[in-house]
Amino acid sequence: MGTMLRGNQSRMTEFFLLGLTKQQPLLFGLFLAMYLVTMLGNLLIILAILSDQHLHTPMYFFLANLSFVETCFSCTIVPKVLVSIKTQHHAISHTGCLMQMYFFMALTLLDDFLLAVMAYDRYVAICLPLHYTTIMCPQRCLLLVATSWLCAHLLAFSLTLLMAQFSFCASHSIPHFFCDVPPLLKLACSDTQIYQDTMLTEAVFTGMIPLTCVLVSYAHIMHTILRIPSSGRKHKVFSTCGSHLSVVTLYYGTLFLVYFRPSSSYSADTGMVASVIYTMVTPMLNPFIYSLRNRDMKGALWRLSGWRRYSTP
Repeated sequence: MGTMLRGNQSRMTEFFLLGLTKQQPLLFGLFLAMYLVTMLGNLLIILAILSDQHLHTPMYFFLANLSFVETCFSCTIVPKVLVSIKTQHHAISHTGCLMQMYFFMALTLLDDFLLAVMAYDRYVAICLPLHYTTIMCPQRCLLLVATSWLCAHLLAFSLTLLMAQFSFCASHSIPHFFCDVPPLLKLACSDTQIYQDTMLTEAVFTGMIPLTCVLVSYAHIMHTILRIPSSGRKHKVFSTCGSHLSVVTLYYGTLFLVYFRPSSSYSADTGMVASVIYTMVTPMLNPFIYSLRNRDMKGALWRLSGWRRYSTP
């Protein structure tokens, strides 16, 4: 019996992503539209920042990195979903599944770190304006981004390496639209306790610490702007902070809903709804929330499009 089981496991070469089997024409059109908006919006942000000397500042450097991460994030998930819906071919190889999981985790962690770095940048700019150029010097900005990339990939690689050791002797049908960690753990017939403990430890480090950094930074920012006598400047800063905190709340709220709970209580339907929000909706909203409400960014986008006569109101 053990030999037969091992033989069945050794022949396992693919999974089947069966999370989206209803309303497929509607979902295809919706996901395609969201994907195109995400790609166009984030690529325009990157081009505008690269081409405009006025935007060569730490804030826009971090924003360009965030837009690049969101672009890669969408490319990791959405094209496979669209192809599966269009061709009705839902299979993904075991190696392809692990690769998709790896890039998904690495880019998700990068989002966490970059949101924290951007919050810290705004804290220094608003609360310590006289020291801003000294603290946020180009070398420190590069170090913050490079450290974020390195930590994200190392942590994602460690979890992917652990997942690669598991045997999947149950059904190979994943009730999800991509290779996410919770549904894969449900299919594993190996002991996953070590993996879950490792993932929880990393989640505390990569989730709670960046989120705490964001909340503490914005607590100091709010305390500072409440003392600003100018109502116009106060409204501008509140608007910027509110937009950032809206994305943080949406992003972390859906992540906690899926990952900060035992795998035994994982719900496929809840997981998919939350996953659509942070894999498709949040990256799509990034250009609008962080850039299109910003006069400097709007000016750069108009100049990029060739409308030189653009002037801010």
